[in-house]
Amino acid sequence: MTDEGATTGDVLVTDGLTKSFGGITAVDGLDLSIGSGELVGLIGPNGAGKTTTLNLVTGFLLPSGGMIRFNGEDVTGERPNELSRRGVGRTFQISKPFGRLSVYENMLVPNVPYGPAEREERIRTLLAELSLDHVAENRADEISGGQKKLLELARVLMLDPDLVLLDEPAAGVNPALMDEIMEDIKRINAGGTAILVIEHDMSVIEELCERVVVMNAGRNIMTGTFEEVRADERVRDAYLGGT
Repeated sequence: MTDEGATTGDVLVTDGLTKSFGGITAVDGLDLSIGSGELVGLIGPNGAGKTTTLNLVTGFLLPSGGMIRFNGEDVTGERPNELSRRGVGRTFQISKPFGRLSVYENMLVPNVPYGPAEREERIRTLLAELSLDHVAENRADEISGGQKKLLELARVLMLDPDLVLLDEPAAGVNPALMDEIMEDIKRINAGGTAILVIEHDMSVIEELCERVVVMNAGRNIMTGTFEEVRADERVRDAYLGGT
């Protein structure tokens, strides 16, 4: 059974998605849907299976069972490069740009489906929109942690994705820059890109997300608005410690 919010306009649907490592089931029959242009939060305690889910959806891990559909097509088992060409982009908990390359040179890494002139225009536009143009010639290992997060997002956006998966965008970012990052995420979403955000900072989830999915022990235990999720006893028990 798919997530109760799934519709024909969904960009991503998982149906019974499962991943086992030996005797441990990290993702256990997960049903999840992300609507086209939607901004969804994915929360849960450590070990709930959130990052494993992202690794399955982006092809870094092969599922043990279940199905993944992207834009209505079965993409179960496809590799990361194949999924990125389809329009699936992701960031990681720890940003790791090519440190010896400049910020601008890092933007040349994605294998984009358009010519040099359009690529150059897109690079300059994205660097300006994400406030990285002033550090374009800096080595990537010399910029701040928050700027590295923005650079990683900018590289993902070079592919013009339909879906972006953000793994803890607030981790290690100072509050002032995090405000800027959240505004960037909202703007990107307003342009029609669907976004799924994994985040432990509930203030970020509350600020950004129209809908929140709660995972525990590899399963979707609750889906709703932030207020609905916060008031749910299962969520308090599993994630918020009964507070």
